[in-house]
Amino acid sequence: MDERAVSPHTKPEETHLDAGLRPRTWDEFVGQATVKETLRILIAAAKARDETLDHILLYGPPGLGKTTLAHIIAAEMGVNLKITSGPAIERPGDLAAILTNLRRGDVLFIDEIHRLSRAVEEVLYPAMEDFALDIVIGKGPGARNIRLSLPRFTILGATTRLALVAAPLRDRFGAVFRLDFYSSQELAQIIRRAAHLLNTAIEEGGVQEIASRSRGTARIANRLLKRVRDYAQVRADGVITREVAREALALLDVDELGLDDLDRKVLRTVIEKFGGGPVGLETIAASLSEEGDTIMDVVEPYLLQLGFLDRTPRGRVATRRAYEHLGLPFPEDKSPQQPTLF
Repeated sequence: MDERAVSPHTKPEETHLDAGLRPRTWDEFVGQATVKETLRILIAAAKARDETLDHILLYGPPGLGKTTLAHIIAAEMGVNLKITSGPAIERPGDLAAILTNLRRGDVLFIDEIHRLSRAVEEVLYPAMEDFALDIVIGKGPGARNIRLSLPRFTILGATTRLALVAAPLRDRFGAVFRLDFYSSQELAQIIRRAAHLLNTAIEEGGVQEIASRSRGTARIANRLLKRVRDYAQVRADGVITREVAREALALLDVDELGLDDLDRKVLRTVIEKFGGGPVGLETIAASLSEEGDTIMDVVEPYLLQLGFLDRTPRGRVATRRAYEHLGLPFPEDKSPQQPTLF
């Protein structure tokens, strides 16, 4: 999945370059206006009271700026930022080692927090609520519990699957924010800024062409810009015009709405193999030899946003707009609630 130009996940080889494009201040951060303004108020209030920031949970599709917001929040608070992820914290001892090395006010960013194990969560609860770490020494009848005090710190959790965050953990966050997809105008601002940082000449037509195919995601906009920049350097005169952007994106198999080959395969599978649906997510994934989580987290959100798919209690259903985009005839007598026989 990381080979997709429109994948919202970061490729390992691009991590360093993405960090160079990451906004470092509120003024540089484009979009998410309500979330940004609320966070600025929370930070200003905490600093005025000389308190640590309350625990914060950010959720939404990947690539919308959760990690960037963590960097900005820590910078605005004037504290250190420690970064980890749910899968990386395998045992309670791993979390204990991280927590005991925090200083007062530090921000601990836990990406994919919904993937924490139950045992690790049990250690995190008292740490978030009482700023204490419970350690069991010994085994059997001689075992005893020791409670260590921790400096007051801030947990900043990020997840793409809010429903999978355990309710006791979710309730311990003082503020929960959803990050939404970006508008074309916001993506255009992001692309202009990135082009300037990359010393890339780009015309307004090129900006708009890339923005319209970025799936409402800032990370994808930056990635497409870099791929179009490469094409312009090799096949054109180094300037990204509308026509150069179109040629480069066509080569990447990204159409005018930002759909790539996998997106179209999902739609064609629902339409051609299963009569337009309803069809279950796992059935779609098995037909494409893909993971169900990949379809749900990476492909489906944008197709739902475009109105190409509907979720029903019986499965996914392709809409008339999906048929029209693929140039397929829509069966006029088809009812979305009618089961597909196969």
